Amino acid sequence: MPATLALRKLAVISIVDKVKADANYHLTAADVRAWERTNGTIPAGCVVMVRSDWSKRWPDAAQIQPADHKFPGSTLEALKLLHLERKILLHGHEPLDTDSTQTLVAEDWLMNNGYMQAEGVTNLDQVPSTGALIAIGFPRLKGGTGGFASFTAICPPGWTHGARPGEVAEAPLPYNEKRLVWNEAKGVRERSAACDKPKGKQSFN
Repeated sequence: MPATLALRKLAVISIVDKVKADANYHLTAADVRAWERTNGTIPAGCVVMVRSDWSKRWPDAAQIQPADHKFPGSTLEALKLLHLERKILLHGHEPLDTDSTQTLVAEDWLMNNGYMQAEGVTNLDQVPSTGALIAIGFPRLKGGTGGFASFTAICPPGWTHGARPGEVAEAPLPYNEKRLVWNEAKGVRERSAACDKPKGKQSFN
């Protein structure tokens, strides 16, 4: 993936009120155009995040992916408007799927046309609708269909949420007596029970 994907303009479209009335509500093209009437045309190459506040249900799996398969999403019409007309880079949402249709019609269109998306996004209630940038950190996978990524909003001066440089401890990195070791049985790295590294060497999180 090209390095130019790392920093983009951010637009946040809220459907929170509509989701409160209908848990299965999906972003429409009309919602996009209503946002634009207030905030201006969505810029080409930007990232659009769809705020539903669905992530506040985490970590209850039954609430995130209900048995009745009803959760907020985006309609194919809205995604085609965003990608084909507004030429956005990608969109993101809080649920773990793009849409709740039986055939995942919107997600199917995205994947089959080479478009990226972000799923399981959080804290969109703390980001302005417009005026912020988004920093994207991701592994440069080759041949994979997805992977973990971090999305950090860089908000305008005076924005009340988040943290500013120097407000939290940033350096040095926290010291940990326990080494990270590979657990064959679990297939993950975890902290060892005892410190067995040479004295004077440091282990960081």
